Amino acid sequence: MAKEARSARIALYPGSFDPPTRGHLDLLARAAALFDRVVVGVVENPSKTPLLALEERVAILEREVKALGLPAVEVRAFQGLTVDFAESVGAGWIVRGVRSAVDLDDEVSMALTNRAVSKISVETVFLPARAELSFIRSRLVREIAARGGALAPLVTPEVEKALRRRLGKG
Repeated sequence: MAKEARSARIALYPGSFDPPTRGHLDLLARAAALFDRVVVGVVENPSKTPLLALEERVAILEREVKALGLPAVEVRAFQGLTVDFAESVGAGWIVRGVRSAVDLDDEVSMALTNRAVSKISVETVFLPARAELSFIRSRLVREIAARGGALAPLVTPEVEKALRRRLGKG
C-alpha cells in the first residue's frame, strides 16, 4: 500500500447498485464529504442475476458521480470479499447506509464479520438514510420499473432510461 494511501482517509462504499437509487447517491455524496477519497465498489455477485449488467452499473455510477461533482470518488467493479477489495484500494473504512432497525441488525453483523476476517484494520461507518429517501429499495425499483410505474422519485433520469431500455418499457 502506498504511503499516500495509508495517510489518506479512504472509504469503500460497496454494493450491487442494481439499480443505483437516489438513496445510494445521497449516501455517496455524504460519504464524499467525510473522507478524502471514496471508492464505490460495484460488486459482481455470481449467486444473483442482476437486471443491469455490471459494466452498465459502473458506467451509470461514473456518470452520476461526475454530475454530482465529486472528483474524489472513483467507481470500480469487484468480485470476492468486500474486505479484500477494501485492502486492495487502501480503504480503512467501509461505508454502509441504514434505513431501519432491520438494516442495522444485518449491517452490524456484517461489520463484525468483516472486522474479524480482515487482514487490515477496517471499520464500518453507518450513515442513516434521509427520512425522505429511507423507503427506497433497489428491489422495489426493479418491480416498479417492470410494471411501467413512475420512477422519478426513486432514481435519476439516467437510471430510469437504463431501466426502461433494459425492460423494453420505454
